[in-house]
Parts: sequence; structure tokens; C-alpha cells
Amino acid sequence: MPSAIPPSPVWHPFTQHGLNEPIPHVVRAEGALLHLADGRTLIDGISSWWVTTHGHCEPRIAAAIARQASTLDQLIFAAYTHGPAEEVAHGLIAMAPHAPGQPELAHVFYSDSGSTAVEVALKMALGYWHNLALDGVAKARNRILVLEHGYHGDTIGAMSIGERGVYNAAWTPLLFDVGTVPFPAPGREQACLDALDTACAQHPAAFIVEPLLLGAGGMLLYPAWVLREMAAICRRHGVLFIADEVMTGWGRTGTLFACEQAAIVPDIMAVAKGITGGAIPLAATLATAPIFEAHRSTDRARLFYHSSSYTANAIACAAAAANLAIWREEDVPGRIATVSQGMAQRLEQLATHPAFANPRQLGAVAAIELVAADAGYLSDLAPRLRAFFLEHGLLLRPLGNTIYLMPPYCVDARQLDAIFAALHAAGDMFGAHP
Repeated sequence: MPSAIPPSPVWHPFTQHGLNEPIPHVVRAEGALLHLADGRTLIDGISSWWVTTHGHCEPRIAAAIARQASTLDQLIFAAYTHGPAEEVAHGLIAMAPHAPGQPELAHVFYSDSGSTAVEVALKMALGYWHNLALDGVAKARNRILVLEHGYHGDTIGAMSIGERGVYNAAWTPLLFDVGTVPFPAPGREQACLDALDTACAQHPAAFIVEPLLLGAGGMLLYPAWVLREMAAICRRHGVLFIADEVMTGWGRTGTLFACEQAAIVPDIMAVAKGITGGAIPLAATLATAPIFEAHRSTDRARLFYHSSSYTANAIACAAAAANLAIWREEDVPGRIATVSQGMAQRLEQLATHPAFANPRQLGAVAAIELVAADAGYLSDLAPRLRAFFLEHGLLLRPLGNTIYLMPPYCVDARQLDAIFAALHAAGDMFGAHP
């Protein structure tokens, strides 16, 4: 008899192994589809945690990775450079948000994930004020302002500036204090702006936001005019404005970057996830010239102390260069518009189901609440929904009772029909009907 397969030693993220939930084994992917070892096929309705933009195994990106892997794979990036990193940096600066009368993003610092891109942004902001104080042109500032319900990653600095709760309670002693501005919920927009204005008058170093859409906080939306006013308040008080475009960038909100919809240019902007089309890890933090110049000096002690071994990995940068070329040369906005329109039509129909409430959409992101008595983040509802969707051939990962969709831009009408049919069936099974 064949020997039994030993238990996997893999420790999965955001997975409670004590529940013994099934862990599907994916062997192949293309487009919006994932193929499992047992022969089943899943529609990837969340772009494998919001990273896959054009589709899995996009041919141009895969070919770029293969070419680069046989030419230059890895290079120390401290005082060395290579072609793919230079190409991507120039491309990012050209594609970054621009607005009349606002300083442009002019410098690119590479890292390897959204969390580290945010950590870099925080260190840039604090380093900026520290160095200005050394020069005697400003007082040092070290307080960070954040938006209520925000999420910026799972490293210590990123957790410190995110919403506090069960997901980071174990590490509370490591987290630093921040100032929190209330979320601009409908009808409470001015209260948010007034609170930000009051907080900025106390001279913090920076204010960081997820522009227009808070992801892990519950797919919460707020209007572009509020984002524009937030940036204006920070500018008026001389507070650095940091945009975390890790999730909102690369077309998710309907434009390449969400900040474009508010016609603003942040002082610092973090990007990751879709920067390589979702094929391989890479991140970048963009900064305006004043941020860079505050760190440039003949004094070696004032250099920017941050790196990782794989900073600007050449293979990852080659993937990003191919992704940028796709954005320049193909009709990606048209694909996003098609997906957005398709989801809007189906979401409108789903919203008539009595088990659903609060439908909302921004670009290629849609969300709706399943009305249920057991609806908390740690309730049994989310894992039951995940299992239900798996049985129906979908990769979906609800946030409590919030079911959201963020598919690759190649998802077709038939696949959208299958997704929304499963959502309707989930409402029939799990919803709290009147």
C-alpha cells in the first residue's frame, strides 16, 4: 500500500489551522481561473488578494520574467543599478498622479511588499522632519495621523497606523501611538475634515490615507472631494500627505491611481500589489523632490537607512516594466470599464435580494453586506461562506458579512454570471430573511 501523505509543515497566513478547514492545492492558473490538483476549477473573484490585474500568467509579463532570469537575476542595489529598475522608475514617475501647481512625485525607492512600502513612507516622512531640524529650518515632528478603520499592512509600523483590534492585539506593546481622524461616513464628511484640521494645527509629521477606498476595513468608500480637501488641509498646515495606493492603485478604483480622481499629488505615495500585474513581489514608494533633498547631503550619517536584500530585484523589475508597457500600449482602461459595467448591472439585480444590503462599487471593486445575525469579523459566517463559495467554484474571501469582488480585468461575462449566481445562492442559504 502507498504510504500516507505526511501533514504539511506550511503555516498559512490568516488561517486558523485548528479548524482543519480544507486548503485547496492549486497547480495551474490562467486568466481569471485557478486549476486545482483534484481537477476542479475556481474563478478568482478577488485577484488572489488584490494583486492580479490583467490575469494569471499574463503572457507578456511571464515572457519578461523568463528573459530577465537568464540575464541578471539579483544585484545588490546599494550604490548599484540595472536597466529594469531604471526603466520602471522612469515609467512610474511618468504615470504617477500629476496636477497643476502641485509638486510632482520625482523619486522612487524600491521595496518588496505593500507593508514595507508603507514603512518606507513613514521613515521618509519622519526623516524629512528630522533632517530639517538638524539644518535648523524647522522643528522635528514625529506624530503620524491616520484615518479611522484604515489598514496598511502587518509589519510593526504598518500595524501601528492601522485600525486596532483582535488582529494586532498580541503585539500592542510594540505599536506606537498615532492620532486618529474619524472616517468620513455619509453625512459626516465635514466632521472628518474639521477633525483633521484641528489635528494638523498641532504640527504632526504626516497624515496617511487609503484614497477613496478602505480595503480590509470593510470596503468603505468616501468621495473624491473629501480626499481633495484632506490634501488641501495638510498642505495648508505643512503636514506631509501620504497616499497608500497599494490596493487602490493599478486601476482598481477606475483610474490608474485613486488620487487622480481628486486631482491631487501626495507628498509620498506607496504602491505594490498590481505593480507587476500580480506575478511577483515588488513595491515602490514615490516621493517629491523636497523629501529626497532633505536626505541628500555630504554627511554620510544622513543617508536614508532602509533596504532589504532583494531591493529592486531585477526579475521583479522586469515584470513591472512589462506591466507598465501593457498599461501604455493596451486598452486596460477599456477592460476595467467593461468589468465595472458588468458588475454594476449584476450588483443592482443582487441588491433586490432581501438578504443583502448596502451595495457599493468603485471602479472594478464591488461590495455588499449579507444581512445575518452572526455577522462579526470573527463569527462563523465568513468561513462558512468561504466553504460555500469554494463548493460553487469561486475564490472569494468575505470580510465578516461583507462580500466583496475584485476580479482580474480579464474576467468575462460568463464568469461574472457564475459569481453573482453563487452570491444569490449564498443569500438564500445564509441570509437573515424577514
